Amino acid sequence: MKPSKLQDHLRRCHPDKTEKHLKYFQTLKDKFQKRSTLDRMFASTSQRNDDGLRASYNISLLIAKSGKPHTIGAKLILLAVEEVLKTVLHKPASDIIKRIPLSNNTVERRIDEMSSDIESFLCNYLQTTHFSIQLDESTLPDNDYWHMFVLL
Repeated sequence: MKPSKLQDHLRRCHPDKTEKHLKYFQTLKDKFQKRSTLDRMFASTSQRNDDGLRASYNISLLIAKSGKPHTIGAKLILLAVEEVLKTVLHKPASDIIKRIPLSNNTVERRIDEMSSDIESFLCNYLQTTHFSIQLDESTLPDNDYWHMFVLL
């Protein structure tokens, strides 16, 4: 906008602000830029939910590696995390615990998702990588055959 039109707008629409210094308008601009917007509020909430989701996947992976029943997530792990947060941080842990879904069905679904992702990754890797298979057939003393595969 041209400066003359901007000054004309200031005189016509905001006559009470014509005598204000430049510093006033700069602080007004800073306040406007720092105000909380819908995007910023959703971004912070989304980040917290993403952290809970990531924790849920990591705990599900630990449960799968340990071979324990899937119900251990809700029965033991959440209770242990809650106790640690209360004891160490001296804060109520209910808000944090609510963001980490660890029910039996959720843990089972996460483990299934991770295993299918690994399976598809390995299938894609084997389809795009060159390798050869060598078969060695040997005869054992009782005329039994012994096969050995070697991947190169």
